[in-house]
Amino acid sequence: MQALLDDYVTGAAVATDLVNTAPEVMVSTGDALADPDALLAFLTEHDLHPDALACGRPPSPADVTAVHAVRRTLRGVLETPDAAEAAARASALTVAVGAGPALLQNAEGPWRWCVRSRDGAGLGDELALLTATGLLSVLRVLGHDRFRPCASPACTGMFVDTSRAGRRRYCAPEVCGNRINVANHRARRRAAIHE
Repeated sequence: MQALLDDYVTGAAVATDLVNTAPEVMVSTGDALADPDALLAFLTEHDLHPDALACGRPPSPADVTAVHAVRRTLRGVLETPDAAEAAARASALTVAVGAGPALLQNAEGPWRWCVRSRDGAGLGDELALLTATGLLSVLRVLGHDRFRPCASPACTGMFVDTSRAGRRRYCAPEVCGNRINVANHRARRRAAIHE
């Protein structure tokens, strides 16, 4: 697998979604990556094709365990209040599994910087490389303040805000943001009835 150094949006989005599959976030449904089938669905949903699953090999229970470890590490990076510490933790992930920067030319011709996973890297290592590279790029381009906890009082999710305006408030706006909007609407209706 390769991680493009100038495409932080993809890595940050996968990091956000991966962190928010944890059972402490998914309280009502439990671990969203509880087994190999759930991990395969996650990879498919994100259009990820790791080298570790080449030739149609499905994820194994060991892959699930490795991805859970990456997920915990990524959450630690996002929760770290110090930018230098966050960078050091994310860098440690890339150094452990990356094979150094390289230039690749795509079909349209432009050259792009990327980091490739080492030969024989496992699925967890490949996800670590993609997500940690994305987080490092967000730190460099947008800043540490883009690593945030969900603003919903009922959610323990984290996210990386890669929006242009930098005003995102919820880990899953369509879920957490909608819940807040519905609760506020109901509160206004109740207040209007009692006036």
